[in-house]
Amino acid sequence: MTARGYGSMDRWWEMRRREFLKVSAIASAGIVLGQPAAASDEDTGKPRTNVDEVKDLPRTDTSLPGARPGRVVAVHDPAVGPGGEPDPAVVAAMFARGLAALTGEDPRASLAALHICPDDVVGLKVNPVGPGLISTHHELVEAVIAWLEQGGVPRRNIVIWDRFESMLADAGFTPDRYPGVRIEALQILDEAAFAEDNTDTSGYLDADGRHVSADRFDPDVVYWADCAAPQDPNYLNQHVFTDRRSPFGKLVTRDLTRIINLPVFKNTGNGISMATKNLGYGAIANTGRLHKPLFFDVCTEVLAFPAIRDKLVLNVTDGLRGQYDGGPGANASFIYDHHTLYLATDPFALDMTCHRRLVAKRKAMEVEVNEHPRYTEYLHYGERLGLGIADPARIEVVEA
Repeated sequence: MTARGYGSMDRWWEMRRREFLKVSAIASAGIVLGQPAAASDEDTGKPRTNVDEVKDLPRTDTSLPGARPGRVVAVHDPAVGPGGEPDPAVVAAMFARGLAALTGEDPRASLAALHICPDDVVGLKVNPVGPGLISTHHELVEAVIAWLEQGGVPRRNIVIWDRFESMLADAGFTPDRYPGVRIEALQILDEAAFAEDNTDTSGYLDADGRHVSADRFDPDVVYWADCAAPQDPNYLNQHVFTDRRSPFGKLVTRDLTRIINLPVFKNTGNGISMATKNLGYGAIANTGRLHKPLFFDVCTEVLAFPAIRDKLVLNVTDGLRGQYDGGPGANASFIYDHHTLYLATDPFALDMTCHRRLVAKRKAMEVEVNEHPRYTEYLHYGERLGLGIADPARIEVVEA
């Protein structure tokens, strides 16, 4: 498999990728960039996980698939302009139209329809990969914040978050851009430690040899999988833990009361890297070890935990731009203006809809497409767990 960098990311990210590949004998682009490992049609083995411990836990009125199971709203408007510089007013209008079509309510009432109250702490999970090319647009984030404020949620109760602190900053998610809004990452990553021949671990290990971000993760809420992790320093730097535990961030388990998911419209090989993956790999640590044996299933099983299942109330896939090949890292050769937002409370119906549309785009661009069921089985798995609807015949797609 060919390793790809993150296109427009700062130079340190490319350095980080190269050096990690050098020091880790089992590392691959799948570990570093989140691409699925190549698999044959006969691959059926799956490591044990602890999903059975959580999948049948009691549900609440906010549990997935949410207030509108199986409904996906697509809002298309060429007037939004080029994907790199969308018109904020048009984006806001698109978002409002989508909310109305999804909930049947005006913008203020739609908050209550989605179980969002003024005293909630609302986390906006962005995707900062490929800033300026394919990351979550600021215009969309600003429209969501304005909607929350209109409904009475104070800015201090709004959190823009992702896993890596440096990636948020690189993509422009900073306090200067969003005054009064909290910007929080689940962990730091010491980019200098990826430099060639650098053995200094002081930037990411404390005096006891623990990752300095370890306390940001919840030891009581853990996705366990029987998959070994690399034991080299660079893996520890990037992934915080090197055992068989992938703890959830405390921000997710203890602080946020509602989550709004803002992924982008892009591929990962013949699959997609959208709503379920933005949270499946974004809410936990120690994910590199999971890519080869459990890649797509992680996107389902992590969402079965109440920390996500009972808090995720809205997904908005940012398709102002799309990427039909070369993902999940940004690749300018395959990015195009898609001019579409997709809204759903049900991330599995949303991802199935977007998967089918991305496959159609790949075919239109004469990209060789493998339509093996493994690329959507994880979505049907989510339906079997009661987390959403993946059967296209049961999904209602509304064009708004």
